[in-house]
Amino acid sequence: MTDISSNKVAIITGGSRGVGAATAKLLASKGWNVTITCTSSMDDANNVLKECEEYGTEAMAIAADVSEDISCRKTVEETIKKWGRIDALVNNAGTTKFVFNHADLDGLDAEDFLHIYKVNVVGPFQMVRACKDMLLKSDNPSVVNISSIAGIKGIGSCMAYASSKGALNTMTKSMARNLGPIRVNAICPGFIQGEWLRKGMGDDLYNAAKNNLTSNTPLGLTVTPEQVAEGIYNFIDISTVVTGETMLMDGGHHLIV
Repeated sequence: MTDISSNKVAIITGGSRGVGAATAKLLASKGWNVTITCTSSMDDANNVLKECEEYGTEAMAIAADVSEDISCRKTVEETIKKWGRIDALVNNAGTTKFVFNHADLDGLDAEDFLHIYKVNVVGPFQMVRACKDMLLKSDNPSVVNISSIAGIKGIGSCMAYASSKGALNTMTKSMARNLGPIRVNAICPGFIQGEWLRKGMGDDLYNAAKNNLTSNTPLGLTVTPEQVAEGIYNFIDISTVVTGETMLMDGGHHLIV
């Protein structure tokens, strides 16, 4: 029988870079053990593990595609096998297709929509379903879904992405209403600095968008993965009476679009 860890345990999907990696490191610094999943580079994931373990906690990386239910269940099973508990789930894994002109309806097809929804909406559902029984054993169970300003304003990388994040926001509220005492909330970042967005947009568009937002948003900034991670930690371990909320983290971008 697995000994139950004295440390709290979190699963973070898409944890090898960006917001997921920043969240894993922040939680580790607070004394949490973490499981991170990734679909691309296990080398990047293992680098994150090493940084987490420098805080004296334990960490594990699993290659898992959240769009596949068997991968979700495997992730949960391996986490329980190692630590005997799950206290928080961060649904960060996501995907998109870059078609910034939302009027270009020919830039997307049905397969694009289905793939994006399968990762961005079905994936979080499957992860929550797989974690539910263990979360209910926690003293402070929490799910944080990483959504986007796109799901509120209908903007962003493409129409399918914006639609998927709108669906994720709705699912967050439905889960919060029905899964208590598990708290379920969503973070809706705006432009997040980092290589993922730079690669998708290209250097010129990335820099132009960043400069425009820095010049025009009320706070004069674009957010970093580390700042988003702070919002996630707040939902997990500080705001213990909050559920069903979608928190915008965008420097006020939503006020000007």
